[in-house]
Amino acid sequence: MDAAAILDIYEEALEEAHSRGISAPEDTKEATTAAAMMLAAMDGIEDEAAYQQVEALVASHT
Repeated sequence: MDAAAILDIYEEALEEAHSRGISAPEDTKEATTAAAMMLAAMDGIEDEAAYQQVEALVASHT
């Protein structure tokens, strides 16, 4: 997956968390987990590696 797709999934999951009344820092954890799960499934990488990749990507774009 490319960076833009990962960030789109992250943003969508973050908005969903907010709509359910989830606030920081749990909203960020939930969005990161959702994006990491999709990344792991699509690219076949381990969950922890996917989570770390998403965290790094989000940190570099905020």
